[in-house]
Amino acid sequence: MLKKTVLTFAFLTILTTFYGFNAQFSAPVTDDMLLDHSAGYANSLLRDGDYVISAYDNIIRNISEKEGHDWRLMSAIAYHESRFTPDITSRSGARGLMQIMPSVARQFDVPAERIANPETNIWLANKLMSKIMSTLRFPAGTSDKDRMSIILASYNSGIGHVNDARRLARLNGENPNSWEVVARYLQLKADPEYYESEVVKCGRFTGSRQTLAYVNDVIGRYDKYCRIAVR
Repeated sequence: MLKKTVLTFAFLTILTTFYGFNAQFSAPVTDDMLLDHSAGYANSLLRDGDYVISAYDNIIRNISEKEGHDWRLMSAIAYHESRFTPDITSRSGARGLMQIMPSVARQFDVPAERIANPETNIWLANKLMSKIMSTLRFPAGTSDKDRMSIILASYNSGIGHVNDARRLARLNGENPNSWEVVARYLQLKADPEYYESEVVKCGRFTGSRQTLAYVNDVIGRYDKYCRIAVR
């Protein structure tokens, strides 16, 4: 009886260990989790060794190119936002690879339950980038770095705060298309002397340190991705 009990216990231990090991190291995302195959994107996840930046290279590249954006920049955003993890939700409610808010999904008539789907999430991020770019209306001659930095700041902090900073720059006779100038006014928007100005529409802003770090990190990673991946 004792021998039988010992053997049973040993068998259960081996069984539990086997399933525990596989549960811990199994891939978090599979092709079956990617919905909306009718979109026409190359939506299968790439195997380790078949990609340059992430397993989402095909999806990010195909969607971004169709929307007119550099897939390496979108990959840099995805890394910063989620470390390429599709099933996370922030405390503020942002979801998925690109950390899309439900309010953004509503702007593009996407149901909330679809936000975390990788294809949908990346598509929404690209649409948001296009909307930000068209809203900011950069004049000809704006440098690529200034343009990219201000767009990324808008993606991170909201275009309202960035436009407030640009309006403050104009009010004070400075260049609203210079990232150095806009970044300074984003920081000043924590000061009542500035956020109580009549040109400020979105009130006080206290997240400038995070936004400036975000812009620097994403641009640095984008530069790295440009060196290792062709457009």
